[in-house]
Amino acid sequence: MSSPSFSSSSAHPAGSHAAGANAAAEFLTFRLGQEEYGIDILRVQEIRSYEQPTRMAHAPQFIKGVIDLRGVIVPIVDLRLKLQCPTADYTDFTVVIILNVGGTVIGAVVDAVADVVALAEGDIKPAPQFESQIDAAFVRGIATVGERMLIVVDIESLLSSAEMGLVRSAAVG
Repeated sequence: MSSPSFSSSSAHPAGSHAAGANAAAEFLTFRLGQEEYGIDILRVQEIRSYEQPTRMAHAPQFIKGVIDLRGVIVPIVDLRLKLQCPTADYTDFTVVIILNVGGTVIGAVVDAVADVVALAEGDIKPAPQFESQIDAAFVRGIATVGERMLIVVDIESLLSSAEMGLVRSAAVG
């Protein structure tokens, strides 16, 4: 007797997206300026409207400060500033994506959240290697979703980079 087929990637157990080359994973898509990015949905804890964080002295410019999220102090990183977007205007669409990266909770400010897309590993093509605004080490690849180009970001590498100092790599712990 065969098992029923599902069109949704939610039919796969969590963590199985790395098992096969064609296994689908879900990505939350968001906008930074004119570009659209995607991050692994398994890292997303919640999405909140932007609120002014409490500024921290001597923090890099892209760390906007901290918020108290139900008793947890969460650093807020403006990805637009971190990735050197030309402008970082705060609008009604500006949101904070609360992420759990390496056991650390971090908020990431983005221009707007778009949707969730399922991508098979084969859908993500290697990014071209050239000088750009975003360090290639943080880019998993580029995916085409309909008419849209999606820059798939390795959010764990981005937020655990040396100058962030917020998330320690699992190898250190």
